[in-house]
Amino acid sequence: MDLTERIKDLAEQQLKDKSQFVVEVIATLRKVPNKIIVIVDGDQGVTIDDCAEISLGLSQALDKEDFFPDRYMLEVSTPGLDHPLKLKRQYFKNTGRKVRVKTAGGIQEGLLKSVTDEFITLEQESGKGKKKEVKELTIPFSDIEKTFVLVSFK
Repeated sequence: MDLTERIKDLAEQQLKDKSQFVVEVIATLRKVPNKIIVIVDGDQGVTIDDCAEISLGLSQALDKEDFFPDRYMLEVSTPGLDHPLKLKRQYFKNTGRKVRVKTAGGIQEGLLKSVTDEFITLEQESGKGKKKEVKELTIPFSDIEKTFVLVSFK
């Protein structure tokens, strides 16, 4: 088991319930202080207090196991708008939101209508008024390179 997997296991032990999950662990170990970033999410979201609790518990666990003989920086946060969806669980969580999906064939935008284990379905609108058309586009997970949730300020 590599270092990031071990840190992920320790971080998962700090989660308060099954609705929270670790999305990614990034470790930069080339310079002192070492930097560890743990990205967490939840089916009902994650608060800043949740991040603080996870950070405190994980820091204590890392210190107890003496992972790093030198200083290290630990950052626990939620995925931001610039962070693509990484897990199928995140797709389920974001059903009903507008997304931008990059595939080898191009970029598609639309409302994330549904998610299965094999693919996602986007609802796309074109035209206006009486000429408005709504179509559904199915994209297999195997074709998806990146997906970003789009935020509307309307």
